[in-house]
Amino acid sequence: MRLNILITASEAVPFAKEGGLADVVGALPRYLAARGHDVRVVMPRYYKVDRERYGLRLLPGTLTVPMGIIGNMYCGVYEGRMPGSDVPIYFLEHESFYGRDSLYETDNQGYLDNDNRFIFLSKAGLEICKMIQFTPDVVHAHDWHTAAVPVLMNTWYRHDHHLGRAASLLTIHNMQHQGSFYEGAMDVLGIGWEHFNFLELEKENQVNLLKGGIYHATLLNTVSEGYAREIQTEAYGWGLEGVVRERAGVLSGILNGVDYGEWNPEDDRLLPANYGASDMTGKKVCKRELQRSLGLPERADVPLIGMVSRLVKQKGIDVLAEALPRLLDLDIQLVLLGAGEPWAHFYFGGMAAKRADRFACRIGYDNALAHRIEAGCDFFLMPSAFEPCGLNQMYSMRYGTLPIVRATGGLDDSVDNFDAARRTGDGFKFWNLDAGALFDTVGWAVHTWYHDPEGIKVLRQNAMAKRFTWEDAAQKYEWLYLEGMRRKLGEDGFHQELLKRGRSKGEVPCEKIEGYQPQA
Repeated sequence: MRLNILITASEAVPFAKEGGLADVVGALPRYLAARGHDVRVVMPRYYKVDRERYGLRLLPGTLTVPMGIIGNMYCGVYEGRMPGSDVPIYFLEHESFYGRDSLYETDNQGYLDNDNRFIFLSKAGLEICKMIQFTPDVVHAHDWHTAAVPVLMNTWYRHDHHLGRAASLLTIHNMQHQGSFYEGAMDVLGIGWEHFNFLELEKENQVNLLKGGIYHATLLNTVSEGYAREIQTEAYGWGLEGVVRERAGVLSGILNGVDYGEWNPEDDRLLPANYGASDMTGKKVCKRELQRSLGLPERADVPLIGMVSRLVKQKGIDVLAEALPRLLDLDIQLVLLGAGEPWAHFYFGGMAAKRADRFACRIGYDNALAHRIEAGCDFFLMPSAFEPCGLNQMYSMRYGTLPIVRATGGLDDSVDNFDAARRTGDGFKFWNLDAGALFDTVGWAVHTWYHDPEGIKVLRQNAMAKRFTWEDAAQKYEWLYLEGMRRKLGEDGFHQELLKRGRSKGEVPCEKIEGYQPQA
């Protein structure tokens, strides 16, 4: 059944990216369209989104966006296409909100008007339906930046011609970031102060947009089954675990997919040599060239461990920093690529200068180097404090680079621990978030490297055979959209809609999503 799907988000690959959210929004619409759906995407046109480079076309007219106490605001709308597809993407042109060097912050401080910037995005993302004459069956919002969308759909747009019958899905990519602002943001939302209460938008006397979205969305999901369970606990809920537990009956987890068109060692053009599971010769070349380019001794026999990460506490860099001196006493080499908190730049840069024989560090982000690290390393380290999904462990497995991960969220879901006796697994996992557990698990991997080379070969074969496809993820999202429609329209209304589109009532397979238990 062909569905009309509107996706609203603050970022998408290749146009603008800060995290995994952009990877999802950049990939999922294309795979949904391949399944026959009419998908539209809306996001801001930041300065980095070059109109000429992406062939954007200015739509006629001006979009009017009601901003509560501020009054009507206006923006232009540019239309483009998601690369490699015919999926339309609409960019909101509003210079005072989006004409800035970065997406969300400057000097590690969020912009003071982020409340208005993203309430505007949420409202404009819905108002655009009138401009393009699009009536969605489902509106798919992502994270706090568009969490106001379900709130607005249940209030301001409840009886709207284009949106009144649409279901909403809110995907939570990172529970830590919630969009918490002063209570005056209620006047900008313009939905009435009666919604500023402990059940809906109020948290600690502030407007919490993510909380409001969780309360109002037809359905909720996260980007892994493990993270869907974790955010219901105090350790991972960041103060919203209560409202998540209240809505646990409509919560599911869908693991992200990988774009194997970009991440495939057999034809990756960014590598000095290509290789596959049947012939790993090229991986040896990649390792040697990576060592050479980073100034490390060119040793084939030493285990080379890579890490590509934002240098923030979420990624476990504080634990890595504590363990690093002991790790570098092992006969290993370690390469780190990333940027983030200033102290990390100085600490890891200083350690690389002191231990240049074993540790190389590059501050910043370099996509080509990230590919070469995935291919040239023997192991890939991800000691995350929490990880809603994670993608690098999936990339690593495709490249025969064995992940060493903390068993949390998507890392736990996607990596199977090595069982030396049964010769199963595709990586190494630890559970405690401390330097001792990290050191011991890296030590286990290194011991396996030196004393069980056949085990390493088996692990590599297992890892390279594993797939995390967007085709599978898109099908699961399709099931969620159908379930959202059923809940929004009611059984009879949904049945009539199915009959109108040539489907039977028995084709609502939401129960196929692991961990999802629809309420009666």
